[in-house]
Amino acid sequence: MDNNAEQQPPFASDGAAYPRNRRAQAFLTALTHHDADTRRRAAARVERWRAVIDGMADGRLAIGSRTPVAGLPAWVTPKVLRGGFATPDPSAEGPLLPYEREAARSAGVPADRSALFAHCLTERGLDRLWALLDSGRYEVALPEEAALLTVAWLVRAGDVTAAAGLVRVLEPFAGRLRFTPRPSALPPPDPRAVHRCTVGDAGGTLARRRPHAAVETQREALTVWQPFGDELLTHWLETAGTGSVLDHVPDGTWRERGADLLRRYRDLAAVHTRCTKHRDPTENLGILLGALEETVAGRPLAPRRLGLLRHAVESMVRRRGLPGSERHTRLRTRQAVQAALPSHHALAQLVARRLSLLPQDIGAADTARLVAAVTEHEADETGLPAGTAVPPAIRRVVEAASSAPVGTLVERGVVPSAEVLAELVPQLVAAAGAQAYPDPALRTLAAANYRAFRNRRSLLLHHLAHQVRIEELPWVQAVAGYRVAEEGREPAHIVLRELGELAVQAFPGTLLPNPLVRELSVLARQAESGAPFVEELAADIFEGTFTPKFLAAARVAAELLGGTLYERYYAVDYAAVRNLAITETGRAMTRTGGQPAAGSRAFAELCAFRAGRASAEGWSVAANGMVIEQAQILTTHNLATLVGRVGITPRPGWDDLARRCFTSVCRTTARIHNNPRPLPTIKDAAYAWRQMLFHLSLCPPAVQERVIADLDEEAARQPGHVAARLAPALTGLRQVAAGGSADSGTGRRFLGWTTTGHWMR
Repeated sequence: MDNNAEQQPPFASDGAAYPRNRRAQAFLTALTHHDADTRRRAAARVERWRAVIDGMADGRLAIGSRTPVAGLPAWVTPKVLRGGFATPDPSAEGPLLPYEREAARSAGVPADRSALFAHCLTERGLDRLWALLDSGRYEVALPEEAALLTVAWLVRAGDVTAAAGLVRVLEPFAGRLRFTPRPSALPPPDPRAVHRCTVGDAGGTLARRRPHAAVETQREALTVWQPFGDELLTHWLETAGTGSVLDHVPDGTWRERGADLLRRYRDLAAVHTRCTKHRDPTENLGILLGALEETVAGRPLAPRRLGLLRHAVESMVRRRGLPGSERHTRLRTRQAVQAALPSHHALAQLVARRLSLLPQDIGAADTARLVAAVTEHEADETGLPAGTAVPPAIRRVVEAASSAPVGTLVERGVVPSAEVLAELVPQLVAAAGAQAYPDPALRTLAAANYRAFRNRRSLLLHHLAHQVRIEELPWVQAVAGYRVAEEGREPAHIVLRELGELAVQAFPGTLLPNPLVRELSVLARQAESGAPFVEELAADIFEGTFTPKFLAAARVAAELLGGTLYERYYAVDYAAVRNLAITETGRAMTRTGGQPAAGSRAFAELCAFRAGRASAEGWSVAANGMVIEQAQILTTHNLATLVGRVGITPRPGWDDLARRCFTSVCRTTARIHNNPRPLPTIKDAAYAWRQMLFHLSLCPPAVQERVIADLDEEAARQPGHVAARLAPALTGLRQVAAGGSADSGTGRRFLGWTTTGHWMR
């Protein structure tokens, strides 16, 4: 990562304050939470945070450094806790995994990593690695697990010098870290298809579903206690003469049948424990049971109990009719149909069994048959009614395992947000980047290594230091000479453009999340497009400066938006921004001898000036947020880069995207009403408003007029509190469109951050 999104948080001024706070929270959860699994996980977090605190105290950890663990190089994958804090133990360390023990047993070597490492460099060991390379049937969960496969590939390619150099880098850690791949029964994944979760994940989710307590309680009431209550009521009605209950004195046979009913009740109550109303002596069923126990025992009923009994019987008959009557039979038939409906739990178990028959570590190309109605054969096996449809809640779990092109998943609703899209993108970027390697085996290995590398969590870093990049891994450097950039340039550009268009048109009004921005940056480098992508910075850890790519992105925006509605609305002098970018780039290259500068102070000062601050330095979350928001305005937060450098042309058209962004603005603004903490919501609405302004500015003037009129009509259809809050912003927009200023008269320029009370509150 090339930005300062991961920096020293102000709350950790003494270094260990944040870890101590997290450990205390985990400790409290471990002591007090009602769920045993949650307590167990919290206890594990306590130990991890304790290791961080101890490591910081004894010097084993240097939080904020690219090499946070003493004695380990930057390329080693760290274990990273919340907030970017590394633990002393790297991810590839720990006890041997089952596949390592099996590999050692098969090789006839001791079960330790040093011996296994040495064996992999023998003729037998290399033969095994070459077989894995050719089949592609292996997994790389951590980047380190690709290291020895890379050695094997280099040896087979005849590059013994590079292979020996890589071995020398790895050997000091051979006894500690896991460098061998995991064999797999599956071939490499289809590079064109992606999935949110595997078949095994979906099946596990369904298998863990528990019956819904309220539904099962109702089912027990309908199938057990109401029929028993009808029997009990019928038994008491036998004692009614021409008047009410107990006008006719029960005989011995009646008492014997009553004793049988009481025995059945005790058996039922021991088995069916969800319903509890029958245990309540004030409920009708409890009254009938209590009176029956007294009568069967030969004790006369006290006047009060007799009155309660007669009232209970009369009310039951009045509400449902006499047992066996048409009204009563119709009610019980309807309830029996309802009770016979299969539970979601039972259907989830059925679908989980269907999933268990498929390969577990990949997605499912065809989910329709997995969520089809219950078949006749399944009905015979499970007792579920044939033809029963699988409910939507279960369908959604299975559809998350759909394996298809990412655009198809977006259309199906399987990818509901830009954040979820970002989770899937590394699969596509891995395939695109691997195209630069002509050799198929190396291409497969490079893709697997990239997918594993993208699971690496970001570290907390100081002073604009960037996260470790994949090119820094020794095994990637060792095969860099076999990469043909021209081979990967076009595939990377195609994927970059497709993903950019998909993100903008599928999720208008939404900032591109940082994980997606990072993947777009990788594609831009592979495509050599010169597209500067910038991440969203966190206001609470902002250090008052920006990396040079922010000014580069602002220059792209200046070239695209000069003289547009966007420039006038936000009162930006894009000509001056462009000149600043040209000047600063020249100065930086002169100062650094042709190397990129560490940061752009001039850009930070411009953002601070626009935010009404004397300087970008100093600390305040709200003040930092105002400076960062101005950077987002000047750069358009990647929209100008996608249009001006990548060349995206979303299919709906800019006017359609502007309207949809305004729909997001309205929806978000509606959540401000009666919100005790409205400022984050106001900020999100302002971001969507800015996206709308960008799209609107790419429309011809005549189209802009029509869209602005449509926005007014849409606002008028909103609830009164939404229309009232948006009125000043819409007035400001109309004023700018007419040649005026947004902040004049009753108009207001819509920004999200402020150090004073926001006018939208």
